[in-house]
Amino acid sequence: MAILPSITGPDDLDGLSLDQLRELAAEVRSFLVENVSRTGGHLGPNLGAVELTIALHKVFRSPDDPMIFDTGHQSYVHKLLTGRQDFSGLRSRGGLAGYPQRSESPHDVVESSHASSSLSWADGISRALTRTGRADRHVIAVVGDGALTGGMTWEALNNISDDNNRNLVIVVNDNGRSYAPTIGGMARYLNRVRTGDTYRDFYRGTETFFAKMGPAGRAVYRGVRGGTHGFLSRFTNNAALYSNLDIKYLGPIDGHDLDALVETLELAKTYGAPVIVHTITEKGRGYQPARDDVADQFHAVGRIDPATGGALSTARPAWTDVFADELVEIGARRDDVIAMTAAMLRPTGLAPFAERFPDRVYDVGIAEQHAVASAAGMAFGGLHPVVAVYATFMGRAFDQVLMDVALHRAGVTFVLDRAGVTGPDGPSHHGMWDLAMLQIVPNIRIAAPRDAERLRELLSEAVEVSDAPTVIRFPKGDVAPPIDAVRRLPDGVDVLVECDAQDVLLVGIGPFAHLAMDVAARLRAQGIGATVIDPRWAIPVQQSIVDLAASHRLVITLEDGIRVGGVGTRVRQVLRESGVDTAVDELGLPDSFIDHASREQILEDAGLTAAKIAQDVVAQVLGTRIPVARQTLTSELPAIPDLAGRRSDA
Repeated sequence: MAILPSITGPDDLDGLSLDQLRELAAEVRSFLVENVSRTGGHLGPNLGAVELTIALHKVFRSPDDPMIFDTGHQSYVHKLLTGRQDFSGLRSRGGLAGYPQRSESPHDVVESSHASSSLSWADGISRALTRTGRADRHVIAVVGDGALTGGMTWEALNNISDDNNRNLVIVVNDNGRSYAPTIGGMARYLNRVRTGDTYRDFYRGTETFFAKMGPAGRAVYRGVRGGTHGFLSRFTNNAALYSNLDIKYLGPIDGHDLDALVETLELAKTYGAPVIVHTITEKGRGYQPARDDVADQFHAVGRIDPATGGALSTARPAWTDVFADELVEIGARRDDVIAMTAAMLRPTGLAPFAERFPDRVYDVGIAEQHAVASAAGMAFGGLHPVVAVYATFMGRAFDQVLMDVALHRAGVTFVLDRAGVTGPDGPSHHGMWDLAMLQIVPNIRIAAPRDAERLRELLSEAVEVSDAPTVIRFPKGDVAPPIDAVRRLPDGVDVLVECDAQDVLLVGIGPFAHLAMDVAARLRAQGIGATVIDPRWAIPVQQSIVDLAASHRLVITLEDGIRVGGVGTRVRQVLRESGVDTAVDELGLPDSFIDHASREQILEDAGLTAAKIAQDVVAQVLGTRIPVARQTLTSELPAIPDLAGRRSDA
C-alpha cells in the first residue's frame, strides 16, 4: 500500500520506520517526475532534496519549528509532506505556487525565491523567539551551496555567531550546483570535501567494517555515527571553514542516507546553539534524464516526456537566444567586450559567448552587487562589460548601478532577461520593477526592443556608449514577430503607423508595440486616427515624442512594467516641462505583487488587452472618460461610433 497518500501533515511521519521512510522517498520521487513533467517546474533540485526534507520533518515540528528554504524552489517535497499533494495546477492560477507561499500553508514562512536571504530571516526569527519566551522552538534554514556565494549569507553568519544561545540549525544542501555548477573559491573548497578520497574512503570503509560485525556492529556504527561525522570533518579539514565563526559543525553527511540524516539532525537539535549540518546531495537523483543533463540537471523544465525527459514541444527562437547570438557577433568584432552574470550563465544566454571566448566571461555566483561594482572597475580599466541577469534580480544591485556605475560615468551595459510579466513563477519573479527603478539613475539609457532585429541593433548601439550605463530589457519566451517601421525619425524613434487624422499617439514600449498596433487598428475601424511609435530607447524621452504629442489630442503609453514611476510618467513629466498640455494616459501593471498565473491572464487582469484599451480610448476621445482628449482645431468633431456600433457626438 502506498504511503504518500496517507501523509496529510508532518505528524504522520512519526509512526513510520526508517524502512518506511525510504519507501516514502521512492514514492515522492516517482510523484515528482510524473507530475512536474506535466506542468513544468523545478524538478532537479527537488529530486535531490527528498531524503533531506523527509528527515527534517521527521526530526523537527513544523510549523512550530519554522523551516526556511533557500531558495524556495526546492520546497516541493516540503509541500507534499505538509498536506499539499494536488500538483495538477502547479504554477498555474488557482494551483500551488512554485515557491513557499504563506497563503497556502502555515508551514510556509518565507517565499525565499531570491537567494542568500534565508540566514538573515532565520537569525531574525530565532532572536524573536528567544526574546518572547519561546526559546525551546528551533529555526531551520536549508541553504543550497549556491546561496553560499551570496554576500548576505556571510553577513548573517557573522551576526549569528555573535549570539550562541539560540536553537538555530543551518542545513547546507550541497550538490555542487545552483543553476549550473557552483563557482568560486567557496565552491572549490566544498568540492574538495565532496569528492575527496579521504572523506569518501574513510566513511565507506568505516561503514563496511562495522557492517561485517552483523547487527551488533551496525548498532555500534549508528551509535557513533554523529561522532564519526565530527571526526571526518576535522580529518578533511572542513571544520576549519567555520572555526573562526564559532559555529558548531556537523558533516559532511550523505544527504540521501536517511539513517545518517535523522541521527545527525537529532544531534543538532540538542545543541542549544547555532549549528551547521553539511549534507551532500545529488541534484536530479533517481531520474536518469536529469542526471544525464550536464547543463543544469533539469533545474527547471517545461512540459516533458517523463520516460525520456525530452521536451514535448519545440519552441520558436527565444529572446534569450537572439541576445546570445548577437553578443557572440559583437564579441568577435570587439575584444574589449566581456560578459558577466550572477550564477546564471546558461539561463541568460551567455553560454555561447563563454564557449567562444572562455577567458572573457565572469560568473560571480549569486552576487549581483559585486558583479555590478566589479563591472564599473572593468569599465575604468578599458573594458566594456555586458552584465546579464534576470530583471527581477536587478533590484539587488541598484545601489551599485547608481553609485558605482552611473556616478562614475562607467560604460556598462545591463541586459535584463525575463523583463515584465513572467507568469508562473509568481510575484518575486515578475520583472516589472526595472523601468520605474532604473530610470531615476542619472544619464542612464534604457532600451526595449520590439522584435529580434531591434534587439540586435539596440545591443550594438548600447556597447558603443562608453560614458553612461545602458540597459536592454526583453521578456521571457518566444521572440515577437517583426514589425518594420514606416520611417525612423532623426533621434531614433520608429514610426510604425501614421495617418492623416492625428487623434491618438500610441507609444508602445518594446514588445508592447504589437499591442499598440492592434489598438490602432481597432481605433481606425471606429474612425479615430492613431499614430503608433516605438521609442526604441525608452529613456531618455526623445524630442520627437514631445513634438508628436503636441500635434495629437491624446497620448497613450503602453509598458510591461508598473505604472507608478514608469516610462509613461516620465513622458508626461517631459511634456509638461516642454509646455505641451496633451493629456497622457499611462498604461501598465499595477503597483502590487501579482500572483502566479499565465501572462495572458495577468495582462487581462491589468486591462492590457487591445479591446479594453481601444474601448477606453474611444471614451476618452468622446470626453466621457478621464483623461479627456483635447478638442481638435476645428469647431466641431465628427460623429464617432463606439465599440458596440452606436454613434455618439463628441
